[in-house]
Amino acid sequence: METTTKSSATNYGLYLGGVLALATILVYALKLELFASITLGIILFVITLTFGVISIIKSKKIQNGFISFKEAFTSYFITVLIGIVISSLISFIIFNFVDPEAAETLKEIALESQVEMLRNFNQPEESIEMVVEASEKQGNLFSIQNVFTSLIGYIIFYSIIGLIISLIMKRKPENA
Repeated sequence: METTTKSSATNYGLYLGGVLALATILVYALKLELFASITLGIILFVITLTFGVISIIKSKKIQNGFISFKEAFTSYFITVLIGIVISSLISFIIFNFVDPEAAETLKEIALESQVEMLRNFNQPEESIEMVVEASEKQGNLFSIQNVFTSLIGYIIFYSIIGLIISLIMKRKPENA
């Protein structure tokens, strides 16, 4: 894979990181409750996938319309990795240094949302109490350990999707 393909993927990763960081900052500044919103999660998921796909398309264009599975996945992975690392760093900084109280508020909001969802699914009160107890034991949602664990989960999740997208988007020259 040429350096230009990797640098293109890096640039798209920085753009993605900027968009995700801006979204995090705006949600923090405007309405903390949105962090517990499924709709926001879906929007950010679609944005992340879109940047990954655009990165593959750009890499394919750089290589005259052809791209191997490995090159497609590498382009996608670099873009998504950089984007979610930037987003995670911004969240870590906001909720640990800028406004640690917001992390506690967000934890309460997330717990309320989770309890409401469990009640909507008619879960027994014992199950709900277990969730509440586990949440109370969890501590800071934005500790370095929790942010790192979430980051690893996101990387695995987006990598699985990236493998499928790369498989679909690969294109070898006809004489190869």
